[in-house]
Amino acid sequence: MKKSKEQAAPTPDKTIDTGDQRMEKISIKELLTPLAIIIAGAMIAGSTIWNNWPSTEPSGTASSAAALPSSPPPASPPPAAIADITKVNLQGNPSIGDVNAPVVMAYWFDYQCPFCKQEEQNVLPQLIKDYVDTGKLWIVFKDFQFLGPDSQSAGLAARAVWEASPGKFREWHKAMFEKQDNENGGWGTKDDIIALTKTISGIDATKVEALMTSREADYSKAMEADKAEGNTMGVGGTPSFVIGKEMIGGAQPYERIKAAIEGVLNSG
Repeated sequence: MKKSKEQAAPTPDKTIDTGDQRMEKISIKELLTPLAIIIAGAMIAGSTIWNNWPSTEPSGTASSAAALPSSPPPASPPPAAIADITKVNLQGNPSIGDVNAPVVMAYWFDYQCPFCKQEEQNVLPQLIKDYVDTGKLWIVFKDFQFLGPDSQSAGLAARAVWEASPGKFREWHKAMFEKQDNENGGWGTKDDIIALTKTISGIDATKVEALMTSREADYSKAMEADKAEGNTMGVGGTPSFVIGKEMIGGAQPYERIKAAIEGVLNSG
């Protein structure tokens, strides 16, 4: 029996072919779009969960940046140096002149310092003649031995000479600067100093050498105290002088020192 076209069953192969053709026409973009929407939604949800996750930090605890300690306040500046001869320790140091003189000059020096030698040769002799010998000035020698081991040895020897033969100190002190070569130029060891001391009549060089050893700790302590005291007065090098309430630093002409002395004499 022949079937009409309307009643005829569709051809299976044709239907399947048509479906395959439609699937091939669906683009990759159309497939990815729903997937992208799903992924975006998952990310938004994850972000919301993360932001609302309870913190493990205890309540009331400051953030790490805020918890850092603040910088300490700046240290207070050291007090300004104030020169004042009435605050200088004048006991136990070598000196020349009358202890009751109306003017006192504290003189910080170093036996290796060439500027001290300049002052010793060009200024001190005139000061001694005009003011020390006339009873107007008392000079107190203060240690500021900072130019090396030879400076230290000379400082120890000076205190030993002062203890053993105080009346010979000025002569010995003058001889030390006359013998001085260039700064740390080679002369000035303990042996050199003892050899020089032996040439000065009236000083027991053997006793001086023994005192340099037996009293070294005491002398060194006194020398350091002189240096520290000088720093409080404004001493930053040698030579330096305090007369009245005036600090005079560096090698100075005679007239400069004289003016300071006269200023104290006239103020009284």
